[in-house]
Amino acid sequence: MKRRQFIKNVALTSASLPFVSNGFGMQALSQKLFNFSTGAEDRVLVMIRLNGGNDGLNTVIPLDQYANLMIHRPEIIIPQNQILSVTPEVGFHPQMQGMKGLFDQGKLSVVQNVGYPEQNRSHFRSMDIWTSGSLDVSETRGWLGRYFDSYNPNYPAGYPNVTYPDPFAISMGSEVTATCQGIAANFSHAVSNPNNAVNLYQGGFVNDGSYYGEHVEFVGTIIEQTNSFGQVIHAAAQAGSSLSAMYDPSNNLATQLKYVAQMISGGLKTKVYVLSLGGFDTHDNQADATNLLAGTHRGLLKTVSDAIAAFQDDLQLLGLEQRVVGMTFSEFGRQIEANASLGTDHGDAAPLFLFGTCIQSGIIGPNPTIASSLPDQAGIAMQIDFRDVYASILRDWFQVPTNEVQQLFAHQVQFYSLAGTCNVSLEEQALANGSMLVYPNPTPSSIHVKVNLEEGRTMGELRDANGATVKTYFDQNYSSGLHTIFCDMEGLASGTYFLVIRNNEKTLLEKVVKMK
Repeated sequence: MKRRQFIKNVALTSASLPFVSNGFGMQALSQKLFNFSTGAEDRVLVMIRLNGGNDGLNTVIPLDQYANLMIHRPEIIIPQNQILSVTPEVGFHPQMQGMKGLFDQGKLSVVQNVGYPEQNRSHFRSMDIWTSGSLDVSETRGWLGRYFDSYNPNYPAGYPNVTYPDPFAISMGSEVTATCQGIAANFSHAVSNPNNAVNLYQGGFVNDGSYYGEHVEFVGTIIEQTNSFGQVIHAAAQAGSSLSAMYDPSNNLATQLKYVAQMISGGLKTKVYVLSLGGFDTHDNQADATNLLAGTHRGLLKTVSDAIAAFQDDLQLLGLEQRVVGMTFSEFGRQIEANASLGTDHGDAAPLFLFGTCIQSGIIGPNPTIASSLPDQAGIAMQIDFRDVYASILRDWFQVPTNEVQQLFAHQVQFYSLAGTCNVSLEEQALANGSMLVYPNPTPSSIHVKVNLEEGRTMGELRDANGATVKTYFDQNYSSGLHTIFCDMEGLASGTYFLVIRNNEKTLLEKVVKMK
């Protein structure tokens, strides 16, 4: 009880208790963090935070409102003949060619005028609202953290384990997301580069029975957990790959997304990745006085667009495109009228993007209405509540039951059809191909095997790289149908092994990587 309260107090005072590897943020959710249906258990969500408040009116430009935009922001508005036309009413900034290409391919959606009632224009308070999914100032948990708590009330004690060998959350960037903050702990693991293994010093943490001794013991638990998760992440990164040639090595967001693709392809059983790109607080020099196509905002949008396009290309080449969808979000938009510094000040609602093969492509919601005369400091009015976007992703993409989704949010949720009908379960793909599903893989201790068997004698054994049998798991008759079989790998040296299952006349083989 004391330790749980200690974790809670630390979380309240520092916003999160990050599990940090190599110093800089990264966040992912493990294979059954939600009550996923079979068809959704392998789906992944990538969230990209545009930190600072993105100017939506120069990102997704309402072409039917262009004349009045010229009245209010002539110094920074994109010349009409340079705008990338998406529909007759909507255009993109000219530096967003990558995302325009995705839209044309049916892999990008724009959700218009997203915000929340009575918008707060403070960076800190507004981002608290976006990460908590609540307007209640006393709510310290993240909207996902609340859900994790309901299924993992004892976390972090006892994690990782056989059921949850992978980190619950990975956040790439400079901070651990509050989205995954639970009542007693943050369900996040932070890492700078998954290719670098983590090995923090674990000695010297002794509980002498005192109040502080319990706290010291908890720190030791966190360090041990960090090392374990770090090894899993490192193994996945080494087993995975990245195939796209579109990544720009000077684009930090693209590098983060490349790592994400590498970890997913390497078998990391995670559900959500949170990334961050700063610089969107464009009070000045948003545009260039002599070139409206230059300026700070131009470079930021190019960074985002190029990175997402490269990531989507990578997913396609890796055969992962139907498993992953993504979204962007920012704490608020900017005011309609430009300021005197070639910039814009804090505003209200703004568009966000959804991307991936399995999203409902198109424009969701009408264009904002821009009047010729505006009150002072006017922003775009909210038409779609961001919490409804979150809720719709949980329902449509992760197939979380509607009643469970509603319990996460205080307001009455309005659902939108955001996700398509992709049937992307790895289990279904593997079994349909007559193969078997082995997870977790890589593994520190044990594996589960899901396989469709014919009735009859079935043998299962583990062989080393030289073909020698190191363990025999079973030799017995099995009934016809789908079976899930536990196979222990404790005591084996780290390395590559092969699981061999012979069922009547059929032989199946799967590579298994054992970690320390």
